[in-house]
Amino acid sequence: MHRHPLTCILPPHMLKEIIRNGNERQRAFALQTLQISAQFRGQRQAARDLAVALALTAAPGKQRVVYDAQGGAQLPGIPVRREGEPPVEDPAVNEAYDGSGLTYDLFSEIYGRNSIDGNGLRLDSTVHYLKGYDNAFWNGQQMVYGDGDEDLPPSQRLFNRFTVAVDIIGHELTHGVTEYEAKLAYYGQSGALNESMSDVFGALVKQYQRRESADQADWVIGAGLFTANVNGIGIRSLKAPGSAYDDPLLGKDPQPAHMRDYVNTVEDNGGVHINSGIPNHAFYVTAREIGGYAWEKAGHIWYLALRDKLTATSNFQQAADLTWQTAGQIYGAGSLEQQAVKTGWAEVGILVNETTTPPPSQGDGCLPTLLRAIGLKQI
Repeated sequence: MHRHPLTCILPPHMLKEIIRNGNERQRAFALQTLQISAQFRGQRQAARDLAVALALTAAPGKQRVVYDAQGGAQLPGIPVRREGEPPVEDPAVNEAYDGSGLTYDLFSEIYGRNSIDGNGLRLDSTVHYLKGYDNAFWNGQQMVYGDGDEDLPPSQRLFNRFTVAVDIIGHELTHGVTEYEAKLAYYGQSGALNESMSDVFGALVKQYQRRESADQADWVIGAGLFTANVNGIGIRSLKAPGSAYDDPLLGKDPQPAHMRDYVNTVEDNGGVHINSGIPNHAFYVTAREIGGYAWEKAGHIWYLALRDKLTATSNFQQAADLTWQTAGQIYGAGSLEQQAVKTGWAEVGILVNETTTPPPSQGDGCLPTLLRAIGLKQI
């Protein structure tokens, strides 16, 4: 149940606020989005199995296909742009194509990863999913994007199309990376770590695209997604969790930035979209402490911890310990980078356990190293 959820960019608490506070059509769109999410949750394992099968026949290098659902629910839809083809007139198609390519490039060029699964999985995306679908999701096989409130009068629109923000695309595709690596269970702290990993690498995709340093970046997820009718800068902020929006219809951003404000709830799979603000802020502080481009050192630490150390049930304390250990293994014990990780977690109320013996990483030893070098994965 918690291993293969439908991982959507908009949290359910935001949609529930719209149902509570919006007008009739706004409530209808939000309710439809919640219902669609529930329907898809039961289909995740089948989608994952198909993705594994497709990976066996994947062509080498970056491969993308964008489909058009034409306002319907049939996936994947009609193919409208394939790898290497020129841009089309539809901006949503081009944004999905470019965003998946940028995500591929970050993981490939910086971390040496061959697509989402590490084995060249083709990146499929579907745009124009349903009418008034206010979300984007990774279903275990492909990306799916709604067009927001395009059918509402301009004065009532809350969301633009969901391909408009490249960090949303990076966020959802990173759920695929997590699914193939640490497999963080989608509940409680492990689920919040799952969401946080997607926010972290979604932010890094945007920063990598813009060549922004940690100091220059806005650290906002989903900037540009809200219309001018919403009082907010995006759906989450790694820099200042809890400050991304405060709106009569959407409510106030509920994310905490410190363990003293941790939210205990059964909603949203134990608050996975809420408490992710804590590890998000830990990464932000770490990246600022290190300086330079966040995708280089801070991102490298987080990626290797995700790939080699975190497990399905890892909690915040274990994530702190393992990222600290990873930094020491890469950059040396007591290095600036390791101290930055320690500072990042301390800032959110978590002290790393420096006496814990590091577990053997998946990359240690001759066999796993050899397998990764030739593009295979140890099972």
